[in-house]
Order: sequence, then structure tokens, then C-alpha cells
Amino acid sequence: MTTCPPPARSPARAALGAAASLAWFALNVPAQAADPGAPAPAAFVDWSGGYLGLQGSAGASYGAFTFAPTRIGGRTVAPFKTGDATGSNDIGRDATTAVGGVFGGWNWQTGPWLVGLEVDINAANLKRPVPSTVPGFGTEATNPAFSLIRAKSDLYGSVRGRLGYSFENSLVYASFGIAGANARVIATYPDGAGGLATAQRDLGFLGFTLGAGLQVAVHPNLALGIDYRYADLGSSGSFPLGTLPGPAGGPVSTATRFTAHQMMARLIWLPSGLRLPPEAEEAAEAAERTRYSLHGQATLLAQGVPGFRSPYRGEQSLVPRQAQQTTTATLFLGFKLTEGTELYYNPEFSQGFGLSRTLGVAGFVNGEAQKAGAPFPKLRSNRYFVRQTFNLGGETEDVPDGPNQVATTRSVERLTVVAGKFALGDFFDGNVYAHDPRVDFFNWAIWGAAAWDFPANLPGFTQGVMVEYNRKEFALRAAYTQVPKQPSSDVLDPRVFERGGLTVEFEGRHTLPVLDRPGKLRIGLFSNVGNTANFRQVVALTQAGLFDDVNDAASLTRRPRRKSGAYINLEQAITDDLGLFARASVNDGRNESLSFTDIDRSVSGGLSLKGSAWGRPGDTVGLGTSRNEISPSHRAFFATGGLGLLIGDGRLNYAPERAVEAFYALGLTKAVTMTFNYQHVENPAYNRDRGPADFFGGRLHVDF
Repeated sequence: MTTCPPPARSPARAALGAAASLAWFALNVPAQAADPGAPAPAAFVDWSGGYLGLQGSAGASYGAFTFAPTRIGGRTVAPFKTGDATGSNDIGRDATTAVGGVFGGWNWQTGPWLVGLEVDINAANLKRPVPSTVPGFGTEATNPAFSLIRAKSDLYGSVRGRLGYSFENSLVYASFGIAGANARVIATYPDGAGGLATAQRDLGFLGFTLGAGLQVAVHPNLALGIDYRYADLGSSGSFPLGTLPGPAGGPVSTATRFTAHQMMARLIWLPSGLRLPPEAEEAAEAAERTRYSLHGQATLLAQGVPGFRSPYRGEQSLVPRQAQQTTTATLFLGFKLTEGTELYYNPEFSQGFGLSRTLGVAGFVNGEAQKAGAPFPKLRSNRYFVRQTFNLGGETEDVPDGPNQVATTRSVERLTVVAGKFALGDFFDGNVYAHDPRVDFFNWAIWGAAAWDFPANLPGFTQGVMVEYNRKEFALRAAYTQVPKQPSSDVLDPRVFERGGLTVEFEGRHTLPVLDRPGKLRIGLFSNVGNTANFRQVVALTQAGLFDDVNDAASLTRRPRRKSGAYINLEQAITDDLGLFARASVNDGRNESLSFTDIDRSVSGGLSLKGSAWGRPGDTVGLGTSRNEISPSHRAFFATGGLGLLIGDGRLNYAPERAVEAFYALGLTKAVTMTFNYQHVENPAYNRDRGPADFFGGRLHVDF
């Protein structure tokens, strides 16, 4: 919103791990079944021949420069690190990272196996400033326009070999080769006469690159792709950067190293054309059912915000004029142990950060942005659970193979028990029109019941038990799960009998006579006990002078406290193509939230329309809106300088946070969707002094 994070790995090992996992996935995808009465068509695309393309990344090229300790007058002044996700120079706040350019190459393919050679060159905007900490010289806080040292790269390129495996419309590959980049390192310092002087050093870097990628054919001459590469271009060695005058001055020298993680979206043109295999659905209909299920997804979401009114900035404020990108890739593995007993496992790679490191808006604007963001692909075991279904007889239904679903036949009336690690959103607060930020709305307060503080670790998963009783007319489900040890903790509390989360939901299914279309109404109740602070108490202690900082008061007064609330969720088909959704949620607003976000009351709703009317039934248009509020004691906490799960401007001129979102999801194929998204947020973080802010985004989603 996992247990302890995995041991740290070197970037090169992380890149090799990503490539190996993608290769394993490719080798284990079953071939499509062919019609025995006809010549068997190829079950994969032949990518042989030449290709050209465009690629780009906005806010997803991390760690370009790392500085060695800087020396002034023979003294080491600071071990400056830039581009470090935990360092003082915060990614997405002061650093600018973007890469875009052209590439071309040639593939040789035998059967499903491919080898290739590719060259690319990119214009880059990789910037890393270093805040000054030199005594008598000022700091970033006292002199925001000044940085002692900053580095910039304008040109980046590589020559890479590729080893790939083709299946259906897709190609997965690992890459390796050499890469190079230019750089300029600039020092700015007082000239002794009241002005500023600069010194510049031009550098060149050459090293190796490793990576992996996925590309999907969407037309006989076009493909879309996601390409990750890690580059280690070596170190510059120490070099001089002028002289700082005055008693605190002297010769300035430093050294820098260039390492980068880059995730780029790609558009590929294949002039000789491709012969595409039959659609996956047609092949699936001819395939026999098995005891196994194997599916996957990849989602790349890029988003930017231009300038907006921002008279001051707190530790968790939204920052103007920035762009960021997130990427996830997931495997959905399933195995039927016995009839009615299934085992599932979902490893997932994720990379990137939301805008301002997923801070600054309570109803955050990127549903794929995790609080566990990372500058390089990070592997987590996000789900592992067993599902036991007890069929109670009567009418049956066929369930097709799908993500986390082995094909089966089950009773409509049944009892289902799930135990293990999962996301509560897998079973609760569902809505066919607004529930999955990989395919529909981006905004947290539109795709979910925003005041429901569902128990979860930083990526959004927990461990526990869920039980569901299902009939044709309704379903009743309940879950008891672990909660985090404290707000926004990645560690789940093992004391489940003392601290935990209970969620109960009733789902009623109906058909409105006036519309003659189906709908569902879900009513949920939740009650969590976790280690949290009470807003009224910590504000009173701070105002009484017992604590200088309200956040210290919160940290030192946390103890097991309960947070309870409810939500109601409507989905209603109006026509075959048009659907309506609406949600309302509330919690008691007395104590800190543990997992989701800083919202105590929320209402949202909107419309979803398929594109059948203009001959595009695979497209979707969505329009939604939300209004979020917090309790009076919660307002006082932020006004006193409190920091929540996502927000904290240091002060508060309160107003409800309101958002409008519109998107167009363009179905390029049955497996590939490209989405264009716009959001407008009034009073981000409930602060009338900030915004309004406009957000522009794009999303590429692939199912395989």
C-alpha cells in the first residue's frame, strides 16, 4: 500500500533476473492447438527481417549519475548521491529524467527462436542537481535557485544483441551489448563579487547494457513494445571544477559514475510485414482443458502534470512540472490439485514511481503507482493462495480458463474458501465499469471505495482467509486478514488475534424492469485494529507544547486502535454498451489510516461506454468524478503539520478534494489496449491554496 523486503541485489543481477524470468515464461507457454482437419497454421509470428521504430520514456530512467564525495579546498564536504530513490535529491521532485529516440535492427528466426542485432540513438534529458551543504555558502532551502554541482546528459545510444522466443502475437527477448552517453558536469559558486560563476567539465561514458523486453504485433506492419535495459557506463575518475572563494572555499573536485535503469515504450514498423497467427480466443476454443492455467499481463503507464499554483511546498506535497512512468509485468500461474481444489501463484515485476513519488493527492491519480516503487524492476510474490470450492448441487456453470482461474465446471450454489496471500480487491468492492486501473479508470477514488482502509502492504496485498457463499441471486463474503505493523508499513503484523482486519460484503444481483438490464449492488462493512495514533490526541499534545512536531507525537503515541466504516457500490447496465457506476464510503475519521489513503468520506460515480456505435466495439470511453473529505480532527492534524499516508503540505486551508477523469481506451487487438487519460483535480490534498492541477497520461496494457 509483503513481509520483509527481499535482500538487496546488484542492478546487473536484477536485469539478468528480469531477462531470465521472461525467458522462462516464454519457454513454458503452451502452443496453440491446431485443427486436425486442416493444415496447422503457425502458432507464432515470424519476426524475421528488418525493422525501424520510435521509443521513449518519461520519468522512468533512474539513477543516471552517482557522485563520489565532493572535495573543496582539500576537505570532503558531502558524499553526494543523485538519482538515489532514498537520497536527498528526490526522483520526480527536482530531477528530470526522459529519453526518446529511434532504433533499427534485423532479426533471424528459426521456429519460435530468434536472434537479432539492434542499434538505437536517443535524445536524453537526464539531469541530477546536488543540494549544497557547504557552511557559509547557503543551502538548497535558503537559496533554491542554487546547486553546487549538477550533471546533465543529452545523448545516449547502444548496440545490442537480442535472443528471443516468439509465441502467438508476441515476442519476449533478452538483450545485451555496449552503450555510451555524453555528460556535462557543471559547478556553480559565488565569484566573490556578489555574482555567480560556473565551471563545466564535458565527459564521455562507455560501458555495457543488459535488458529484456516484450513486443506484440497489432498489425501486419506494426508492433508495440516495452523495453527495459540496465546500463553501467563506468566512472569518470576525479576531476577539478573550479575554485570556491572565501574562507570556506578552495579547489572543487568530484567524480561521477553513470548507471541507469530505463523502461521505454516502443512503436515498431516492420516494412516486410508479418503473418499473424489465429486469434488466441479461436485457438483456446479448440484447445482441450488442462489442469493448468498460465496467463500474464504487462502495463506501462506514463503521466505528467504541468505547472499549477503552488505558493509553498511541504514534505508530501504534489510538485508541479514533472512526468513519471510505472511498469508492471505479472504471471498468473494456476494448478488444479483435485476437483474443487486449486493453487495459484503470481510473481510480479514492478518499476517506477507515481508523480511526486506517489504523494500529494489523496485520491491519487495513478492506480498502478505503488508505495513500494523502485527505480529498477523489483520482483515480488504478490499472490499465493489455495482456493477450495464446495459445490452444493443444483444448477451448474462453466468457467473458462483465465487469470487465476483454471477452466472448470462448478455449482452456482457453492461455498468457496481462499487462504493465503491476495489483494482484498480481488474479492470485494468489485465493479465491472470501474475497478481495475490497468484497463479502466486511473484515479484511486474512482476505481475504489476510497474511505475503505483495506489492510495491505505497500504494493496492496495481505495474508488471511476469505469465505464466500454464492447463490444465483446474491453472494455473501467475509475475510479476516493481517494489517501492517504501522501506517504505510511493508511488514504485516503477525499478531492476527490481537490486530487484524475484518471485511464483510453482501452482493445483490438484480434486473431493473424499466431497463431490462442486469445490475449489482454491493454493501460492505469493515473494522480494522492496528497500531495507529488518534488525531485529536496528537494535536492536543502538540499544541500544549509537549511535542515540537505533531508527527513525533503521532509516532510515540501509536497503540492498537480500531477504525471502522462502510461502503456501498452500484453497477448498472443501461444498454448493452452503456453502464453506470456509483460508490459512497465512510470511516470514523478518528485515528490514522493504515494502508490505503487519507480519505474519511468519499462519493464517486460515472459512465462507461463501449464503441459499438462508431464501429469500435473493443474501445471504451469512460467519464468519472469523485469528491473526498476528511474529518475535523483529521483536518486539524494536517493543519498542524501532520504527514499522512499520501499527503502533507505542512499547513492546510481546507476544502474538499474534487476530481474529474476521462479516458479513451483504444483496443488495438483483443490482447493490446492503448489508453489516453485526462484528470482535473481541485484542491489537491484538501488544500485550497494549491492547484487546481491537470494530469495527462497514457497507458499500454497487454494480456497474454
